[in-house]
Amino acid sequence: MRIIVGVTGGIAAYKAVGVIRAFVLLGHDVQVIATEHALRFVGKPTLEAMSRNNVHTDLYEGVAEVRHVALGQSADLIVIAPTTANTLAKLAAGIADDLLGNTVLASRAPVVIAPAMHTEMWQNAATVANATTLASRGVHFVGPVSGQLTGNDSGVGRMADPDDIVAHALDVVGLRAEIGEVDAERRHRDLEGVAVLITAGGTREPLDPVRFIGNRSSGRQGIALASAAARRGAVVTLLAAHIEVEPPADITLVAVETTAELQARVDELAPTSDVVIMAAAVSDYRPASVSETKIKKEKTGDVLSLELIKNPDILAGLAEAARPGQLIVGFAAETAQSPDELLALGRSKLARKGCDYLVLNTVGWSTGFATESNAVTMLERAGDIVIEAQGSKLSVADEILTVLAGRLLEDQSDRS
Repeated sequence: MRIIVGVTGGIAAYKAVGVIRAFVLLGHDVQVIATEHALRFVGKPTLEAMSRNNVHTDLYEGVAEVRHVALGQSADLIVIAPTTANTLAKLAAGIADDLLGNTVLASRAPVVIAPAMHTEMWQNAATVANATTLASRGVHFVGPVSGQLTGNDSGVGRMADPDDIVAHALDVVGLRAEIGEVDAERRHRDLEGVAVLITAGGTREPLDPVRFIGNRSSGRQGIALASAAARRGAVVTLLAAHIEVEPPADITLVAVETTAELQARVDELAPTSDVVIMAAAVSDYRPASVSETKIKKEKTGDVLSLELIKNPDILAGLAEAARPGQLIVGFAAETAQSPDELLALGRSKLARKGCDYLVLNTVGWSTGFATESNAVTMLERAGDIVIEAQGSKLSVADEILTVLAGRLLEDQSDRS
């Protein structure tokens, strides 16, 4: 496979060497495009030695062969690692003022980017908008992850590990990564044999045979979690309530309609699950009575009054009944106006529910629901932030699952 690895001008550029080397060891033809600023962090001879090809840097090289177009046209996969905030912005705007930008625009190949920048830059409103735009166009994100940054700073913004970038990129094109020395495949299947129960979509509460009370959830984040968990070796059961996208083939799919049906299935399957992830948007209320025939406006007049009764709190019930070692994860979609308000709402809900983790995201008329991207904050039981993840819903799913896999390993070590 012909892979373009773009290297841009951030301190994490030295890690690109590991990405290039892994692809080469797997037998792929790697063409490196380095920006002018990237070469101030890592030398051209190093990149050429690792890729076993000449490094491309100049937009005006190879003009006779139209190289600025030919590279992109011949690529099967484009990976940009690291991706700086500047490059992210240029990609979102379609700016092609260097060879890398031209190559991306001239290619129909999947694009995988690994952002790397300081936390403040990653969380800046402009960067958030750019990442959302790219994710909506089908660009795949790997990371960033939380960890030590340049200097004394620490937080989200660290580039994902090279082996994780390679494994994710090869998954995008339907290949499995077997990366020799780092044994990425083994690490990537860190949920081998773990029983994971996931809910997705939105429940609907019928008013009559025609109408219902529901919500705008498409099930995309829950299905991304199911796909990622199955890829990492988990035995996945997905309880799907009116999902709008195709679920993965390598899972057990159970369709549900109402909150009562969802609760019945959760009560049945949760006791034998190691991890339960409640990603579905569950109706808080249901009609007190359901008409057996269509409600006619000729009979109700200008005003239709509905009496609603509260549905059971499935998440709180799961947390209360959880067995030792079982992880219960909730989701909370809020219309918060600021990160501080979102955190306050999340911590309050976490205290009420009693689950191990709560994944928060802001929703609105055009965000959160029925989109290809997401931005979440994951809290642990005490209310502390575990991760802040942003990008495609699949990349967000992987970051959530990395936390859970680490917790399961930690719990296993404590018991042994």
